[in-house]
Amino acid sequence: MAVTQEQADWFAGAFAQLVANVDKAILGKEDTIRLVVAAMLSRGHVLLEDVPGTGKTVLVKALANTVEGTQSRIQFTPDLLPSDVTGVTIYDQSTRRFEFHPGPIFATVVLADEINRASPKTQSALLEVMEEGVVTVDGVGHSVGTPFVVIATQNPVEQAGTYSLPEAQLDRFLIKTSLGYPDHATTVDLLLDSSNRSRAAAVRPIIAAEAVSTLAQLASEVHTDPSVMGYLSEIVTATRNDKDAALGVSIRGALALARAAKTWAISQGRTYITPDDIHELAQPVLAHRVMVEPEVEFAGVTADQVVERAVASATPPAYRAA
Repeated sequence: MAVTQEQADWFAGAFAQLVANVDKAILGKEDTIRLVVAAMLSRGHVLLEDVPGTGKTVLVKALANTVEGTQSRIQFTPDLLPSDVTGVTIYDQSTRRFEFHPGPIFATVVLADEINRASPKTQSALLEVMEEGVVTVDGVGHSVGTPFVVIATQNPVEQAGTYSLPEAQLDRFLIKTSLGYPDHATTVDLLLDSSNRSRAAAVRPIIAAEAVSTLAQLASEVHTDPSVMGYLSEIVTATRNDKDAALGVSIRGALALARAAKTWAISQGRTYITPDDIHELAQPVLAHRVMVEPEVEFAGVTADQVVERAVASATPPAYRAA
C-alpha cells in the first residue's frame, strides 16, 4: 500500500523527535544520530568505528533509553564464548527437560562493545541473528523479536588483541559511521557540564518499541521508481568493476541501500525516493562493504574513494513525485 503524504508527515515528525531526544546526550552530532536512527527504522544494524572517548557508548545508551524496549550490553573480550552471547540449553533436573536460557542478544537494542576484541568464533555467533533475527541453539530456533538492532563499536587505533571483522560480518551492518570529536562550541558546553557523568541516563523514553516496528513498516512502503533503482544498481556495479577494488558491493549491500533510502526519504516528509537519497547514503551504507587491493591500499587508496568514484560515474535520472 502506497504511503500517503499525511503518513509521511507523521513519520518525519516522529523521526525528528527521536533524533532530538538522543541529541540531549550527544551534542552537536545530529548527522550521525540521524544515520543511526534511520538504520534502526530500516531494520538494520550499525557499526560505530571511532577513537576512544568520543561518545559511542553514550549514543547507544541514549538510543536504547529513547525506545521503551529492552536493552543489553555485551562487552566483547577474547575469552567470550558464543553461548555467552546467544544463550545456552541447560538440563533441569526437576522437570527432566532441557530449557533454553537466552543470552544478552535477546533485547530490543544490543550494544556490542568493542566487537573486534572477540574471537572470530564468537563474532560468527552474530551472523544468523543479525540477518534473520533468530538464534539457533541445539537445532532449535529462537526469535529475538522485533524491533531488534545491534549497534557495535570498535576502536580503529588500538589493534593489540583484536580480530578484524570478516567481510561476511561487515556486510550485515547496514551502516558504518563515526562520531568524531565535537567542535569548539560543543566542547565548551560539555566541559561546563563536566560534573554530569551519565548524560544518557537523563534521556527518557518517548516511543514504545511497538511503535518502532510501525514506523519501520511504514518506511518499507515508500515508493521506489525503477529509474532510481537503476541508478543504485549502476553505483553498485561500478564498485565491483573499479580497478582498485578486490571486492565490490554485494546484492545484500544494494538491498540495504534501497531500504535505507526509503527511510531517509520518508524522514524528510517525502513519499518517494530521489537520487539524492541514494547519493547521501552511498558512503555510510556501501564503503565498509568494499575491499581494496592490498597494494593500492598501501598507496593510500581507500574504500571511500572507490565508492566516491562509483557515485561520480553513475548518471542520476531525472525524477518526479510519485
